[in-house]
Amino acid sequence: MNLSIIIVNYKTPQLVIDCISSFYQKNQHIQSEVLVIDNASDDNSEDLITRAHPSVRWIQMHYNSGFARANNMGIQQAKADIILLLNSDTLDHHNAIENCYIAFSKSEYIACGVQLLNKDGSPQISGNFVMRGGLNYLLPLPYLGSFIRWLGYTLKVKKTNIPDAKNTVEVDWINGAFLMVKKEAINKAGLLDEDFFLYAEEAEWCSRLKKAGKLCIFGQYNIVHLQGESANATFGSSGLGYYNLTDKKGLQIMVSNFVRIRKQFGIQWFLLHLFLYTLTVPLWLVLSFIHHLIRLENPFSAYREIFRFSGNLLKLWQLSPVIIRNKPFFYKLL
Repeated sequence: MNLSIIIVNYKTPQLVIDCISSFYQKNQHIQSEVLVIDNASDDNSEDLITRAHPSVRWIQMHYNSGFARANNMGIQQAKADIILLLNSDTLDHHNAIENCYIAFSKSEYIACGVQLLNKDGSPQISGNFVMRGGLNYLLPLPYLGSFIRWLGYTLKVKKTNIPDAKNTVEVDWINGAFLMVKKEAINKAGLLDEDFFLYAEEAEWCSRLKKAGKLCIFGQYNIVHLQGESANATFGSSGLGYYNLTDKKGLQIMVSNFVRIRKQFGIQWFLLHLFLYTLTVPLWLVLSFIHHLIRLENPFSAYREIFRFSGNLLKLWQLSPVIIRNKPFFYKLL
């Protein structure tokens, strides 16, 4: 067995079927197994997926365990020495998995990704660089995030990510939609942190993997990622990526990011982020009022979003003592 592919399913059987089909249509030269870890979908996912792909190894978690715990179960049962964590909302139209495996198995890297593409072929951020203290988590904040981005451009601060990799590029962490890892590195770094339910777990994991060796993006290979499609459909959210912090999914993103900050960067950085997120509320209230007034628009039009963001922030404050203590805790909010 050359490669173990682990796909987590939660009520998205058609996405999983399409994902596996796209791989099987292209793969010709590597022996692989596909493990589907089901997070208690309580639907007909098992019947549909195993009927479409009888060779799949079906593993039932019996509860909605999220990304880290489900993938850890897959890693522990995987037979190959190279493991691929693959999102269900990905499509391998260009044989990226096989080509990436061949390049990766011969390389010095211990973990790698490929260039992710949107459905229209435009690039997604696939590889990232660590900013001190996780300051990139301030970028989604209204007004304050825009100011920080402008300041970074002005001071010519190194970019936090690779917007479009064309060749092999060394990175600090890899998008979890496609994350290929050598088992020997996992044995050194440990499994994914099971405190995480969804989001930020791959960034924290990569910080430990990086101590075992180098990480890279093979930008010459690409895979389609229907970004956020499975999560949005499941949790009734909207928008691509991780910039919407005002709904239930946004709360999970916010809390997971803060958990990562505490674990990877320490209490002081956690408290700084908490202060700046809290400062965002009055800034957003005042600046949005002025902004819309100048544009002759309803000056209160953003207040509903501000109220929802404030509700998520309040829940973050309530969890802060637990996060600061940094004891085992399952941060499941969806």
